[in-house]
Amino acid sequence: MKNKLYTYCLASLFATSLLVSCDDELNDLQPFTEGNPETFFNSVSSFQNGVDGIYSQFWNYYSSTGSGLQGLPDILADNVILAQTGRRSNEVYYDYRYNPNTGGAIPLYWSEAYEAVNAANLVIGQIDNLADGPEKDNILGQALAARAIAHFDLARIYAMIPTQSADAANSPGIVYLKVEDGDTADPFAQPARETVASNYTEIIGDLEQATGLIGTSNGEGRLNRDAVYAMLSRVYLYNGDYQLAINAANQVTADIVDANVEGALLDVYEDTSNEGVIIEWSVNTSSESNFNNVGVLYSQTTAPNTVSEYVIDYEFFNSLDPNDLRREVMQYDATNQDNNYNAVRKFLGEPGQVNGRVDIKVLRAAEVLLNKAEAQFELNQPGNALATLDILRDARYSSYTGGESGQALEDAIQWERRVELSFEGHRFFDIKRRGEAVQRSNNGDIQDGSGTPPEFLTLPAGDFRFQLPIPIDEINANPNMAQNPNY
Repeated sequence: MKNKLYTYCLASLFATSLLVSCDDELNDLQPFTEGNPETFFNSVSSFQNGVDGIYSQFWNYYSSTGSGLQGLPDILADNVILAQTGRRSNEVYYDYRYNPNTGGAIPLYWSEAYEAVNAANLVIGQIDNLADGPEKDNILGQALAARAIAHFDLARIYAMIPTQSADAANSPGIVYLKVEDGDTADPFAQPARETVASNYTEIIGDLEQATGLIGTSNGEGRLNRDAVYAMLSRVYLYNGDYQLAINAANQVTADIVDANVEGALLDVYEDTSNEGVIIEWSVNTSSESNFNNVGVLYSQTTAPNTVSEYVIDYEFFNSLDPNDLRREVMQYDATNQDNNYNAVRKFLGEPGQVNGRVDIKVLRAAEVLLNKAEAQFELNQPGNALATLDILRDARYSSYTGGESGQALEDAIQWERRVELSFEGHRFFDIKRRGEAVQRSNNGDIQDGSGTPPEFLTLPAGDFRFQLPIPIDEINANPNMAQNPNY
């Protein structure tokens, strides 16, 4: 942790805070003492401004034009392939050549997630400025849940996942920055990494506390009760708490969108509907003016051509069932330099737009069902797992066979997870948490499978590169911050 103060601007909030691997442009700024959080946080609206600033930090690292967390985990895995006629963006990640000095995602996720944590702690630390009651509870619930989500992102990116291997729980995690009511962070602290098990205990603790505080409806782009339980279903699954994952999933009231209704699923990805979306980071004026167009990680479109950065893997796309109604939201035909590609349609843009400027679907009701189905299978409840899986498949296929058992049922659950959550930032983490290998096909990038295949076909299970390195600036700033092995 960097022993430096900086000026922190979130929404209309200015406060003195601790910077973790701060952005270069902020290094020389002096603390804005007039923005003391003890005096700034004096009303429900000022507290909500502070919470909205946390969401802004999430947008920064989920949506980053070059390295957004909504897409890089697919690039690191097997859903997409590098298009040779693109700009070769993120190729260092695609080829697993990243190191502590690599720019883009590695320093971005670290700094922005910890800035979200700092913002959450500012709110939590001053929460007693509000009178007791539902409004105070709702603010605190949002801040606790957001703090948990930011730490969860840090833990799954830079540390092992508890279910990844037998030694994962006791391996180095990340630093959990926790400030309680009325406390302030020590700006000169240089903490050491905690264990993965400790991190997940803290993450789950914050989320569980939030369930009893947060409101049921806080508006678009904000967390609510459904969002916290949905996130708990994911975190419990990552932690191997399968019955708890089921219990959390059962608390979620949101329904999945039915793709059998013409255009209903596409409407979600074109931002004309939020049906089935539980957590999203929303496009806003600030992000639009900064050109944070999330879809350009996959492609940029300038008529009549599409400059694809990454396109759908040939084997993956051609394994889709012809009756799978998700095909239209996953793929579109694109051409560049006389080559035809299976381009990624998700995040392409709003109706009539191809600018990649859409909301980020962080967690949807469909994932909650898949979390539940996998947990039921892990608890040897195949009948329940199949029934849960079929709720999803009924809404995703015009017809299907089903009826699987044993290994075929497990494979079906994981296949539906891969397809349903494709290009939304899940695939690398799903492979990682299951202790499996990334195994890419040997097909090329062109639509018919010809072209140039991946340079690296396999990332073996347990490879050290499943944990991204701690950014070099953080290692240099904090002598107690241990680097991940082999970097």
